[in-house]
Amino acid sequence: MTTMKNDLNSPRPSALRRPAQLCLIASLLCASHAWAQSSNNSGGNSTDAAREALAKKEGDVDQAALLKQTLTATDKQYSLIRKGALALTYDLSYAYIGSQVINAKFTDSTLTLFDIQNTRAHTVTNTLSTDYGLLDNLTGNITLPLVSKYSQSDAFSGLSNGIGDIAMGLRWQPLSQSRELPALTTSATVRLPTGRSPFKTIANQGLATGAGYGSLSLGANASKVMDPVAIFGSLSLTYGLPATHLDQQVDNATLVKMSPGASLGFGMGFAYALSYKVSTTLSFQETVSARSRLTLADGSSNQTAPQTSGVLSFGLGVRATPQTTMNVSVGVGLGPDSPSFTLGFNMPLSL
Repeated sequence: MTTMKNDLNSPRPSALRRPAQLCLIASLLCASHAWAQSSNNSGGNSTDAAREALAKKEGDVDQAALLKQTLTATDKQYSLIRKGALALTYDLSYAYIGSQVINAKFTDSTLTLFDIQNTRAHTVTNTLSTDYGLLDNLTGNITLPLVSKYSQSDAFSGLSNGIGDIAMGLRWQPLSQSRELPALTTSATVRLPTGRSPFKTIANQGLATGAGYGSLSLGANASKVMDPVAIFGSLSLTYGLPATHLDQQVDNATLVKMSPGASLGFGMGFAYALSYKVSTTLSFQETVSARSRLTLADGSSNQTAPQTSGVLSFGLGVRATPQTTMNVSVGVGLGPDSPSFTLGFNMPLSL
């Protein structure tokens, strides 16, 4: 009887496990609530971080201002500065030109001369440009290029360094800017023959650093900012002055005068602001040049063939600081009269 009493008064196994089960369930509920709260906080933090990364920071310019700076880097003819303001710009450019000329001569239907000449030229130009605001709608400009050129052919290879052709110009905005109409600027540029002339060096060596003659260019440019895109276009006409008093030997003849033909240039493109600090550009530029006349010492003259040069350029602008936007570009030549490809870098200099 005693044994049976003790069995009846002892707790059952299920009764002992029930409090432990309740504690386990409570622990799971608390852990689930803590995990849900942590997930909500993490999701909120991620959303806030993404929103903060995309938000405009202090010192960022709006996309319209960035597009205007990109247009200035693409071509200074699209920009003006305020009266009394001074701006310095540094440009670094590289151009590669590779050509192949085949000389063939037939005598009595028989090939008596066949020669292939390969010519390659690498040109690096450092350009310092100074702009000064004469009026709010009139800007003066002086450009000083320093040219390094390496020319290589089957008969000659050499390096040439020197000053290029200095240019002086004016940019004028006849109409005030408005949101409805595109911005219109006109320009006039005089290029002086300060570089080494190709007509006063040994022919076919390619060591010239200038055109060899002075020229006058007149142009008109239009641009329209439609945030986040800006479109632009240009048209120009260039007239070259004759180069006289020459004494260059060319194919057993003496060149005494060269009269360059007029050239017509036009371009178009667009810029797109990817963010408050990054923009990209795509542009096309083409120049059509008329025949040039070469006058020899014996009084005879010859004309060169017309030339057409086109370049398709891709650019990227990065705003490093509120005052500095750096731009790089890559150009691909279109046609046999164009450079094979070009590279460019542009940035303003702080005063």
